[in-house]
Amino acid sequence: MLTFLCSLPILWQIGLLISVLLGGFKAYLWYTLGVCTSTKKLTGKTVIITGANTGIGKETAIDLAKRGARVILACRDPKKAAIAKDDIIRESGNKNVVIRQLDLASLKSVRKFAADILKSELRLDVLINNAGCATIEKTLTEDGLEYQMQSNHFGHFLLTNLLLGLIIKTGTARIINVSSEAHRMAKRLNLDDLTFDREPADSKILRIYGATKLCNILFSKELAKKLEPFGKNITVNALHPGVVHTEFSRFLPYEVFKKIMTVISPVFSKVESDSSRHTF
Repeated sequence: MLTFLCSLPILWQIGLLISVLLGGFKAYLWYTLGVCTSTKKLTGKTVIITGANTGIGKETAIDLAKRGARVILACRDPKKAAIAKDDIIRESGNKNVVIRQLDLASLKSVRKFAADILKSELRLDVLINNAGCATIEKTLTEDGLEYQMQSNHFGHFLLTNLLLGLIIKTGTARIINVSSEAHRMAKRLNLDDLTFDREPADSKILRIYGATKLCNILFSKELAKKLEPFGKNITVNALHPGVVHTEFSRFLPYEVFKKIMTVISPVFSKVESDSSRHTF
């Protein structure tokens, strides 16, 4: 066995070692951390989930559909959304699942999505701003904004504000922003430079990602204050879903990182279905 391990490439040896160590840590966390086990019925409730065709968003959609909610999948790619819709209906037994196209990297798309929702929906009980991305290098969107910042924050900021009237009209509602512990990577946040034009050319891309997650939290806090007059009827929360084994590693900048994550991620990360218990 030892000979076999020594014959493996060094990166695989490192990955396996980390897997063993973190596997034990995962077992400890599994048996000590609380998990939401609510099965409260959501019949008659309307839920929007961005990025609902994969990962955390999809698993959350399955869980809420099982509980009777009308689930609107807000996704960029209609084909992938259609596949996800079939999966969600099959697993939940709830056919009240709808697809609406939404590209958060386009403010025009966000405005069109919101306009369509305001025309078609009479209520919005839950808005889960889940979609997110990480890019290998700094790029700009068609709106001239940094891609990660627009996809992870500006797009959701605009969407939430455009739908806020419908949310308030509903009476009792939740707004949930999926953030991350990665917000701690943001060393500083210059509110006058959220396109990071003043950052050096070699600025760490993960630091920008961290800044987007920090903005999610700051937005949640400020919006919660704004909605205080409505008491406990409308709540705003930001959350860290945990380290989850999803397709998000596709955004990693180097192939070597992807290979290491392929080995260790299934060991120390939660599976996607676990994450849905923390998102709602």
